[in-house]
Amino acid sequence: MINRYRIVKKISEQEIRQQVKKIARDITNEYQGREPVLIGVLNGVFIFFSDLVRKISIPLKIDFVRLASYGSKDVSSGKITLTKDIELPVKGKPVIIVEDIIDTGSTLSFLVAHIKERDPESIKICALINKLERREKKIGIDYWGFEIKEGFMVGYGLDYNEKFRYLPYILSLEIKD
Repeated sequence: MINRYRIVKKISEQEIRQQVKKIARDITNEYQGREPVLIGVLNGVFIFFSDLVRKISIPLKIDFVRLASYGSKDVSSGKITLTKDIELPVKGKPVIIVEDIIDTGSTLSFLVAHIKERDPESIKICALINKLERREKKIGIDYWGFEIKEGFMVGYGLDYNEKFRYLPYILSLEIKD
């Protein structure tokens, strides 16, 4: 199975830990005296989200959404479906959307518009990886760990067809036909 892929290690466990701490510190400092609602975008974000929440040292609330646009491919289908919506009220509250990776920006653009309909105080974007290669929508990212120009990333929650999520580091994966 591994022979079907060309793998290049991109981001180490230690680098990830350092960036998670930095992002958590930035969020903690910015939201002192407030209680933001962090909304994780499932499935890929679950490891980053968990590590991030444990490093933030102010009260906060958490919720999750699930959106689909990839299916079992390594490129977006372009069609976005909301399969699990937020359950917490966000009206008048600061919201931070937490993503594993921002690629084309289409999914995140869809989600921001969806949450704006609920009249939050503000919406900020947090992503582990800001990937520049295929950006189609302009997205303002407030907190990010790594900026990557290209490649299909797996590991630390990111997957290809539900594989590689368990890795504690991030790899660039090239699928051989």
